[in-house]
Amino acid sequence: MTSPSDNLKIDGARLWDAIMEMAKIGPGVAGGNNRQTLTDADAEGRALFRRWCDAAGLTLGVDQMGTMFATRAGEDAEALPVYVGSHLDTQPTGGKYDGVLGVLGALEVVRTLNDLGIRTRRPIVVTNWTNEEGARFAPAMLASGVFAGVIDRDYAYGRTDPEGKRFGDELERIGWKGEEEVGARRMHAYFELHIEQGPILEAEGREIGVVTHCQGLWWLEFTLTGREAHTGSTPMKMRVNAGLAMARIMEMVQRVAMESQPDAVGGVGQVKFHPNSRNVLPGRVVFTVDIRSPDQGKLDGMRARIEREAAAICAGLGVGCAVEPVGHFDPVTFAPELVARVRGAAERLGYSHRDIVSGAGHDACWAAKVAPATMVMCPCVDGLSHNEAEEITPDWAEKAANVLFHAVLETAEIVA
Repeated sequence: MTSPSDNLKIDGARLWDAIMEMAKIGPGVAGGNNRQTLTDADAEGRALFRRWCDAAGLTLGVDQMGTMFATRAGEDAEALPVYVGSHLDTQPTGGKYDGVLGVLGALEVVRTLNDLGIRTRRPIVVTNWTNEEGARFAPAMLASGVFAGVIDRDYAYGRTDPEGKRFGDELERIGWKGEEEVGARRMHAYFELHIEQGPILEAEGREIGVVTHCQGLWWLEFTLTGREAHTGSTPMKMRVNAGLAMARIMEMVQRVAMESQPDAVGGVGQVKFHPNSRNVLPGRVVFTVDIRSPDQGKLDGMRARIEREAAAICAGLGVGCAVEPVGHFDPVTFAPELVARVRGAAERLGYSHRDIVSGAGHDACWAAKVAPATMVMCPCVDGLSHNEAEEITPDWAEKAANVLFHAVLETAEIVA
C-alpha cells in the first residue's frame, strides 16, 4: 500500500474558516457554543454541514438515529468504505472545537482530495454522529452505540431530557430522522480526529497524539432518599439528610480514585437537590459518579467498591440509596495497523508526537466494535474542554488534519 507524498497537505485556512463559521451557530454566552443535540441550533448546524457536503459532491445518507453519512465515491464499487468523523453537538457551555474539529477535518480531507484530483479505491464517508455528548440525553455516544449494537434503538428513542422531552420525538421535530437502518453500513476502517481534552500534549510540546487506547467508563446515577425537614428547627441527631450522605459519597469517590492510581479517575459532575430550598434539608438527591480507567479490572473494582461503600454510608445515616448505571463502555484497544499509520504519517510529516490514551469517551470507542478504528489528537490550551474557554491554535488543527489526511488516504488507497 503506497503512502501519500509528504508534500500533500490540507488547506489549513479553509479548515479554520469552516470551524469559525460553524461556531456562529448556537453561540454560548462566553465565546463558546451551546448547540446541544436535537435542538434548533443542532438542526441549523446540520443544514450548514449538508450544504458543504453537497458542494463537495458528496452523497448524503441519514439513518434512523439522525447520524449523517456523506460519501465520496471510490473507484471500486465493491470495496468497503473508510469512515471519518466525529460530532457537531456540544455541551451546554461547550467549546468550538470538541467534536467539530473531527467532522470538519474529515470534510477537509475530501475537499483536498477534490482539489488535487486524487481518486481512491475505497469510498470515504464523512460522518456526523448524533448525541455524542450525552448532555441533553444520557448516555453519551448514543447513536454510535446503537450503530454498534450495544444500545437498543427503542431505548435510545425513549431517553428524556430534563424537561421530559423524548429523544425520538425531538429527532422527528427537527427533521433529521432518516430512513436508513441503524448499523446496516459496513466499514473497512474508522478514523476520528479530536482535541485531546487534557493537558499532556501541550505540556510536553507535542503536536500530535497517536491514540492507542481509550479509557473505559462507568456513569453511576445515585438517587438518595432522606426526609425533608426545616434546617433551623430540626435537631442534628434527628435528621435524615440525603445531602450529607451525598457529600460523604463524593469524598469517598475521591479517595477510591486516589487509592486506585495510576491510570484511574473519578468524580461527581452533576447534582440535583430536591426541593433545592435554602432552609429545607433535601428529601432527595440525584447525582452522577463518573469513573474511568484503561484497566478493565481496575474499572470494575472501583465500581464495586463505590457501590458497596455508598450503601454503607447511607445505611449509617438512615438514607435510602439506589444506583442505576446510565453510561458504560469497556476500555478500548485501537487497531494496531491504523495506529501505526497515524504514527507513520506524523513521522513523515516531521511533527512531534507521542502515544496517548484518551481520557474521554468518543464515537470511535463504539465504532471499534464493528471495524478497525483509531484516533488522532491535537493539543488544547491548558487541557481545557467542555468549557467555553476551550481553545486550540490554527497550526495545531492544520497539522492534526494533515496526519488524518495521510492516514485516511493510505487506508483508502490512492488510484494512480
